[in-house]
Amino acid sequence: MSSRHTSSISQTPPPGRRRAWTAIVRWVDTQPSDTEAVGSTRDDRRSAGRQIDWTRAVPFVLLHLGCLGVFWTGVSPVAAGVALLLYAVRMFALTGFYHRYFSHRTFRTSRPMQFVFAVLGASCAQRGPLWWAAHHRHHHRHADTGQDLHAPSQVGFLHSHMGWFLTHRAFATDLARVPDLRDYPELRWLDRYDVAVPAALGALLYGLGALLESVAPQWGTSGAQMLVWGFFISTVVLFHATVTINSLAHRYGRRRYETNDDSRNNVWLALLTFGEGWHNNHHFYPGSARQGFRAREIDITWYGLRLLAACGLIWDLKSVPAWVLARAKE
Repeated sequence: MSSRHTSSISQTPPPGRRRAWTAIVRWVDTQPSDTEAVGSTRDDRRSAGRQIDWTRAVPFVLLHLGCLGVFWTGVSPVAAGVALLLYAVRMFALTGFYHRYFSHRTFRTSRPMQFVFAVLGASCAQRGPLWWAAHHRHHHRHADTGQDLHAPSQVGFLHSHMGWFLTHRAFATDLARVPDLRDYPELRWLDRYDVAVPAALGALLYGLGALLESVAPQWGTSGAQMLVWGFFISTVVLFHATVTINSLAHRYGRRRYETNDDSRNNVWLALLTFGEGWHNNHHFYPGSARQGFRAREIDITWYGLRLLAACGLIWDLKSVPAWVLARAKE
């Protein structure tokens, strides 16, 4: 064996180190996409797909640790108010657009509006719009089966709540499931560099807090405090509120419709997630922009979409057909 060949072998990093480096690179650039396909049914891949990629999960862990900064920064009314406002705006972006628009196409809008709400959704640190829609479409096709990454009946509460989000299998974006979206380069960019918008939001909030500390010191805020409350705490609460629909709305609540899954209607989750808790309604008829099918079922996202429609910013809102209401058990 030649010395040149021997040298090239010795310089090749071991597989474990290569995997770790690839995971670190994908903190910023999620492509090339993972080889583990979301829809794989092979036993070896299914078991491997439940293993958490701890190196790649570091940003998610740091997001939670950032909340501990509150012990140093304290709180002020303005910082808490910004956190609440960002929770509300971003929850609407997730439920109204990531879910009801990108995933289910329950209304139409212009390309600029599509991009604006894609950016707002991306600021939630729940990956890009293509990943979100592709995964959610897969969930509806395989809900509460062995192919559903977050079915609590299959993987338990903790994994269905957040463990699945950090697995090798979950990181991939299955573009075959979003043929109607993948041709938009701006959406592909948001999907590929999904850390960019959350990082920009964090920097913006820090700058806002520093500015207020300078020009309005009586408000008692600072750059660090605004970052902790407006970004870390608001984003973490938003994440855990959103994923209760995976972990809790398939276990607790009432079943108005017979479906092939365990979806349930839960009024408390509906209030927390702006209407997503009417989950059994949604799984029975996912083609409606409205998930609270009855007037007494509070669906804040639906009210927001109606307002956008009245302003001419979205149109062709799909409501609930009469035959769907007639099939209800109660």
